[in-house]
Parts: sequence; C-alpha cells; structure tokens
Amino acid sequence: MDQNTSKITDDAPRTSPEILDESTPPLRQLLHYMRPYRGRVRLATFYSFMNKVFDLAPEMLIGVAVDIVVNQEDSILAKIGVVAPLHQLITLAIITAIVWALESVFQYLWQIVWRNLAQRVEHDLRMDMYRHVQDLDLAWYEDRSSGELLATLNDDVNQLERFLDHGANDIIQVLTTVVIIGAVFFYLAPGVAWMSFLPIPFILWGSFRFQHWLMPLYADVRDRVGTLSSRLANNLGGIVTIKSYTAEADEAARVAVESDRYQQANRRAIRLSSAFVPVIRMVIALGFIATLVAGGMMTMRGELGVGSFSVMVFLTQRLLWPLTRLGETFDLYQRAMASTRRAMRLMRVEATILDGAKSLDADAVKGELCVEHLSFAYADGSRVLQDIALHVPAGETAAVVGSTGSGKTTLLKLLMRFYDPTDGQILLDGHALNTLKVRDVRQSIGFVSQDVFLFHGTVRENIAYGRPDASFDEIQAAAKSAEAHEFIMSLPQGYDTFVGERGQKLSGGQRQRISIARAILKDPPILMFDEATSAVDNETEAAIQRSLQVVSQNRTTIVIAHRLSTVRHADRIHVLDKGRLVESGTHDQLLALEGVYANLWRVQTGERSITELHPKR
Repeated sequence: MDQNTSKITDDAPRTSPEILDESTPPLRQLLHYMRPYRGRVRLATFYSFMNKVFDLAPEMLIGVAVDIVVNQEDSILAKIGVVAPLHQLITLAIITAIVWALESVFQYLWQIVWRNLAQRVEHDLRMDMYRHVQDLDLAWYEDRSSGELLATLNDDVNQLERFLDHGANDIIQVLTTVVIIGAVFFYLAPGVAWMSFLPIPFILWGSFRFQHWLMPLYADVRDRVGTLSSRLANNLGGIVTIKSYTAEADEAARVAVESDRYQQANRRAIRLSSAFVPVIRMVIALGFIATLVAGGMMTMRGELGVGSFSVMVFLTQRLLWPLTRLGETFDLYQRAMASTRRAMRLMRVEATILDGAKSLDADAVKGELCVEHLSFAYADGSRVLQDIALHVPAGETAAVVGSTGSGKTTLLKLLMRFYDPTDGQILLDGHALNTLKVRDVRQSIGFVSQDVFLFHGTVRENIAYGRPDASFDEIQAAAKSAEAHEFIMSLPQGYDTFVGERGQKLSGGQRQRISIARAILKDPPILMFDEATSAVDNETEAAIQRSLQVVSQNRTTIVIAHRLSTVRHADRIHVLDKGRLVESGTHDQLLALEGVYANLWRVQTGERSITELHPKR
C-alpha cells in the first residue's frame, strides 16, 4: 500500500459518464463514452489519413519515373516546365525525399496520438469503473466473484486499449487507400478501374459475415476468461487451506479444466478468424489478374501510357492487399466490442444505498444511536432481524451478544449503513441514517472487523490508513493505546516492517491490535467492534479488553461479541436470539433474569454444558 496512491493521477476525476442502455450496439456505447476525446480522435484521424496519403505516393512516383525514362522530353514533368531528363530525375528525387520524410513524420504523429489516446481511454475507463464499483452496495459484492471483477477491470479494458492502439488506425488507412486509389484509377483508366474494385464488395461482405460469426465466439472467450480469473483469485486467496488439506493436485485439476475451456473457446475463435485471410487472398488475386491483363492490353494498344500502367499495377496491389488485414482488425474489433459490452454492463449497475440530503460534521457528532422497530431481510427473502428497538446514549458502551446466526453482525452493518433496513429506521443524533450523506455517517465511525484486513504495506501505513497525514507521534500514541507498540518495536524494521498481503506476516492478535490502532487514530465519535476477540488467545484478549476500556472513554462504543467476558463491563448489554431482541440490561441484571444471557454465560464459564443448554442435541 502506498499513502500517495490517491495522488497518482494526471488530473482530477472526470464527471461520471452517461452510459447507454444494454440494447445499444457496443460500438455506439464506446463512441458515446469517448465523446470527451473527440478533439484527439479528429487529430489522430488526420495524422493517419496524411500518413496513408504519403505512403501511397511512392507508387505514383514510380509511374512518373517510368514516364521520364520512356518519354523523356514528352513526360509529365516536361509538360509542367522541367524539360531536361536529368533535371526531371533530380526533381523526382527531391520530391521522393520530401514524400518519404512526410510519411515518416505523420507515422510518428499518428502513433503518438493514437497510442496516448488509447492509454488515456484505458486509464479513464478503468478508473471510472473502479470508482463506480467502489460505490456499489456491499450486498452486490457478496454475490460477485472478485476474479470476474478483476477480469473486467483489467483484461477487458486492455482489449479496448489494443483496438485503439492499432485497429482504429488500420480502419482509417484502409478507407483512405480505397478513396485515393479509386480516384487515381478512375482518372487514369475508368474502363479498368471497375475490375480492380470488383472484389471489394465481396471482401467487405465476407468481412462482415466473419464479424457476425465471430461475435458470439469472442463473447464466450470473455466469459471464459472471467471464470478462469475467478478460479485463480479464489485459489490464491485460499492457498493456506489448499496446502493444509494437501489439495494442490485437485485444485490444479480444477484450474486446468477452466483453463482448457478458455483455450477451447479461443481455438474456436482462432479457427474461424484464421480462415479470413486465405479466403480473401483468392478474391484479391482475381482483381489483380483482371487489372494486369486488361491494363496490359490497353497499354499495348496505345490506349494507356506505360507510366500509368505501372502506377495501376502497383496500386492494385496496394488497394487490395491491405484488405487482408481486415481479418486482424476485425479480430481486434470483436474482442474490443465483447469487452465493451462487459465493461458498460458493469457501469450500468446502480447502487441502492444512496446519499441523503443532509451533511454531517464528524466533529459535531455526539454519537447517540436509536434503533426503532428495525427489521431486515436479504434479497432472497430470508429474514435476519425482526422488530429490533434499542437506544445507545452518547458516550456509553453498548454490547450486542447472542449465539451464532442471531443477527449481531448484520445489525452492525445496518448501523454503518452497509445495508438499509427492510422496515424501521436507525437514528444518529436524531437524524435518520438514510437522510444523511453516506460518507459523513461512516466518517463518524471507527470500525474494527473480526476479519481484519491489512493492506500490503508497512505497519505505519496501515495504522495511518484513515489519516494518512497523521504524524509519527500520533501513530505511536494510537499503537500504545491499542497495546500494539511493544510487539511492533520487536519487528525487524519496527513501524516500517512490511506486513505482507492481508497482513499474513503477523499473527491474528497482532493484526487485530493494528486494526484497533487504526480506528483509534481516526478518532471518531463512535467506535464499533465486531468480534474483536473471536480469534485471539487469552493474553491478547486481555490486552484488547484493556484497550477497549481506554478508547471507549467519552465516546459511543458498540461491541459485537461472542465471548461474554469481553463485554461484561459494558453500560448495557443487548441479547439477540434468532433475530429478535430478547433481553437488555447490565451484566448483573441479565444474570438475575435467568434467561438467554445467563445460560450463555454459564456455558462459557463451564457451569453448564452445551447439551444442558440444548438437550435435544
């Protein structure tokens, strides 16, 4: 992780682009997205056009050279004032040098502009998609594979970059070739010109038919690469489990299956796309032979000059042969359109957790939380919470406990507005959460998850994640409050030690304490802990409990806990059972009730076995 990552952009984020609906052809979607780049596209198109103009000129200059040698004082140059053959050749040499120089200049220019444009579009599209994906709901992520998302954000965007890098220029230059050579042919010999152009409709028809056949094949390729990426990402994330169960061979076999399916999808596309050039070459040969024979007969009859015939022979090849590259161009085009469809489909996903109209200053937040008749069910209809009502006064510590699956973590996610309630509402300082800006709500909360996520970076960078401008003294103070300073100083480079991806170089307890230090440094008015001691040893649990007592002073604290010893000193404990709030009170009050909490306490302290609590088991 790099604290300066957010600064590595060449300019400010663009305004969110308008995305066309699914029924719009992908090329129109791409062109619509690229509207802000119209000026650069025009400039790049001009450079491509001029490069092709000067690229075609040498064939015409060869015709002039033949004309000079054959006709001498009666040549074309002689008619415009350069009479001596030697002077004509010198003039032709100067013109040739200028033409070649200009061709090189414009080739350099189109490559620079098209390639930079491709890089810019690639960068902006990836960033637009990433920003959009970041704003989507947590529920949407829970139904998606990270590997498939990575394939869209990276590989699909790269396909668009490849097309803009080369394919767009190829299309422009083919069109330029047809127009210029067509004009020359119809000027020199209209009777032969139609023979040279006769294959073009068949070539274009064949190109579009190949495009039509390739479209579903490349869509399948893109889907297969997404599935393969998903499998790879999933396996790399679970490498510890794979190794611990010695399942390397099984997982390699599963990856091989997905990789083979991707390979087979590519083979089907390659088999068809590779047939394009051989088929088109035979059609081109017919046009070239017709021009060669008909033009030669006209020249021998004196109806066409030798120089003009030379120009037509050379230009026929230049006219028809580049059309064989349409196969490669359409290959790039179809891959790009398949990727465009996937990218724009992702951009059309809409968030359901929307900003409210009210702003909230985190420094002015007191931290009073009220939950009023809250119910929540997931999209599949499974109800998790039912008619929850509780109040957490500002500055107090409230605990939410219950058996596994009782809805504790879901309640916390609702408090952070990762989800919206199905019914009821949550109030922060008297304001309904859905009337406040989402960012303001979450800026007011410091969150410590049971599944601690540390970024690949140093200890210092991970603690300062919520406040990258914090001084080293502030970072150290937060670490001391979280009882993390001592073990951090024992690391090889202290606060500058790299923690590895997801903090894999640290123990679970060490990661947890760094996560607490990160929340403390943020200094929010509300702290939320989700099972902060669920996976740590007794010594670490004691350290975390001491940290909680320190950091919860004068701020609202919500503690989700399975271990009741962690929360016995909370100002109020709320007990959930099967999605309902069944008890509330202090530790001593709940023990006196002899209800759910008392039973859980006796099980955890060994006074009662789990079979006594659930005799049917």
